[in-house]
Amino acid sequence: MQTQKKRKLQQLRRWRVRKKVVGTAERPRMSVVFTGMHIYVQFIDDTVGRTLAAASTRSKTLREQKLAANVAGARTVGSAAARAALDKGIKAIVFDRGSAKYHGKVKALADAARETGLQF
Repeated sequence: MQTQKKRKLQQLRRWRVRKKVVGTAERPRMSVVFTGMHIYVQFIDDTVGRTLAAASTRSKTLREQKLAANVAGARTVGSAAARAALDKGIKAIVFDRGSAKYHGKVKALADAARETGLQF
């Protein structure tokens, strides 16, 4: 019962953020998902529903580093995601934090992406 309520509130927060954040071809949406073990980042063009670039702790380039879903892992994945986006010609994005608050891992990931060269 408590888990269902928690999931419902999480989904409401996610919808509240997504209502305001829309990615286009010029400014794709940088979607961030944290699980208990991994971090996933996608750059999405919502007008056609296509993923333009992606990075995660499970990708081939980062898998051998044995990253966890913590602040240090978030920094590494944030800079790797920014490099993947810059390689595809993406310079400016809109940030979709999902249902997570903007602190800790989420903030570390966003700051690393900014330092690598993405404009929010």
